[in-house]
This record gives sequence, C-alpha cells and structure tokens, in this order.
Amino acid sequence: MSNVNVPTIVVHRDPEVLANAVAARIITRLVDVQAAKGSASIVLTGGTIGTATLAAIAATPARDAVDWRRLDIWWGDERFLPDGDKERNETGARQALLDHVDVDPERVHVMRGPDSGMTAEESADAYAAELRRAARPEDHGPVPAFDVMLLGMGPDTHVASLFPGMPALYDTRPVVAVHGSPKPPPTRISLTLPAIQASREVWVVAAGEEKAGAVRMALSDSGPVQVPAAGARGRGRTLFLLDRAAAAKIPPELGRLASP
Repeated sequence: MSNVNVPTIVVHRDPEVLANAVAARIITRLVDVQAAKGSASIVLTGGTIGTATLAAIAATPARDAVDWRRLDIWWGDERFLPDGDKERNETGARQALLDHVDVDPERVHVMRGPDSGMTAEESADAYAAELRRAARPEDHGPVPAFDVMLLGMGPDTHVASLFPGMPALYDTRPVVAVHGSPKPPPTRISLTLPAIQASREVWVVAAGEEKAGAVRMALSDSGPVQVPAAGARGRGRTLFLLDRAAAAKIPPELGRLASP
C-alpha cells in the first residue's frame, strides 16, 4: 500500500449539510474529469447518507453541468436480491438520482441478483469480467481506476460488504460473493480492497454518533482485516467526509478541515 495516501478529513455541521456538500463535490469532480478526458466513472454506495447524497444531486440545478451520457456508473457492493427489490442499492440509486438524469443504460453497470439465474459466485465473476473489459492499459490492473469511489461505513467499520474478520478481506480478486453477512441479507456481492484501492479517489462518507468510534479506528493504524475502513484508500486522494457527530472521537493530532 505504498501508493496510498493519508486521508483528508472534512467535517460538516449535520447530515443534511454533509449530503449537500458531498453532492456538490461529486458534481465538481465529474465535471472536471469530463473536461479533462471526455468521460468519467463513479462507484456508488447505498445506505442513508449515500442515498441522501444522490437525492441532493438530483435536487440541484448544478447537476446539469455533468454530461450524464458520458459517465460510467458502478457499485461497490450489492445485496444479492432480485431486480427492483427495495433493499438493493441499485434500486435506491435509481429512485434517488438515476431515473432523473439522462444516463446511458449501457454505462450503468449493475451487480446481478438471483433472478438473473446466476449464483452469487457467478454474479461476482460476471462483474469482475465487466470491470476487466472496462479497464484500460493505463489502469495497470483488472479494474478501471475509478475517478470517484463513494463508500459508506458501518459502526463496525465495514465498507462495501467487507465486514471485519471475514474471508473477503483476504481475497485478491476484484469482486467476491459474501456469505453470512452480519447484516441482512446474508448474501451479497462486493468489491474487494484491491479494487477499492485502484480508485483515483476514495471518499468515505459517514454521519451520526454511532459512527464516531468506527471513524476513529479507520483513521488509526489498525489493520484492514479487523478494521476494513482502514483499507479504504485511493491511489491519488482519500477523503473522510463526515458530520460533526461522526467526527467527535477523532484524535486532535490528526487535525481536520472543518466546514461551516
């Protein structure tokens, strides 16, 4: 992980301000990337704050600055449930944002559920193959160097569907099936840490006092097998985008860039 950087910490007042600020940051990042190289890529996350961020993008007129047809949309993880199930991250993302902007359906890369006829392992392999096809020589690996990877984080420090101590944290494949998840549903598809760390930028977004201990551990010297969020680092930049409650236990020596 010598290519990985020290995270920048940005703190906002409350979850609503956080969601709006992350939405603005996403729009700016995508516009800048598209201006520089024509197209961009983003990895979406589910969860309360992740979905609120997508809704905030949909609600602002600034969303029209993004060329949605030239955006590749991926997911960091997915619950292995049928298409359209309200618990799927994809379903939440479509309702919050994707149904409201002019995306290219061919560039919305979903993780398939059991209604596809695939097992969870086959779905993971299919997603890995899709990532491999999208990777370019300059990405130097089996996944694209995503421009933005959005990750939520659980109170147990899990990111994507990588839970502390589980076998997926040892896996070097880009995508794995996860069985026995401590959070329902038990079967999921997830990117692994090597795929996450291939991203140009990783943004961990967390809100609420129940996340404060996890944030502290994720910014410590903990190993990623026991603290998966400690392995959530990007090639070029890593951001921890937090509300005040989630940032409450960060040691003062780490410092932070506070927003109003």
